[in-house]
Amino acid sequence: MDQSKKRINKYLSEAGYCSRRAADKLILAGRVTINGTTAELGSKVDLNDLVLVDGKSIIKKDDNYVYIAFNKPIGIVCTTDTKAEKDNIIDYINFPIRIFPIGRLDKPSEGLILLTNDGDIVNKILRARNNHQKEYVVRVNRPISQDFVRKMSSGIPILDTVTQPCTVEKVNKFTFRIILTQGLNRQIRRMCEYLGYDVTKLKRIRIMNIHLDLPVGKWRNLTATELNKLNALLADSSKINES
Repeated sequence: MDQSKKRINKYLSEAGYCSRRAADKLILAGRVTINGTTAELGSKVDLNDLVLVDGKSIIKKDDNYVYIAFNKPIGIVCTTDTKAEKDNIIDYINFPIRIFPIGRLDKPSEGLILLTNDGDIVNKILRARNNHQKEYVVRVNRPISQDFVRKMSSGIPILDTVTQPCTVEKVNKFTFRIILTQGLNRQIRRMCEYLGYDVTKLKRIRIMNIHLDLPVGKWRNLTATELNKLNALLADSSKINES
């Protein structure tokens, strides 16, 4: 087997075009071609192949990757589809090169989200269930009871599953902190709704070792220390997942 060839979804992620998951969707939609032929899931390419997405050439970049932390305002949507959603995160940041968000933070929520052009780290973070902690501060519409804290932390039945045990701490009468390692759709809001509470404010303040330290709507590059620690956490998580 030709070791120089790699799967088309990995090629697109390493080129900084999108994550592997997003690449698979593009391939299934018939929007990717290799040397003029429509790509299939599992197709392999090397640097001599002509890869097009929607007719535009994708050239694998050198390792000039960027990693940024952004304090997302309420109302901004975490999508790279700039045509379908006018209030999208890409146009809002207006970064000089193509980047994409790692994971999501829903439209009514605010706080920390990471963006990059490094497709590999996106996949590693989304797979890193052991060390992928996300911390939130949440305000609800009525007083928080100890029963609420106990049930939230031990698991709530939503979306045909039961949420994994997590850390929940009451901050004041209407506010609590929660640390998740799952990423279910609108998870915190659904958990609260199950217990009869409505979320009035949801703010993410940490992703793994990256802490929110920015005004709303501002972004910064990750520091070398943050990036090294992040990669160490991802390496440790991979070892645990593979064992």
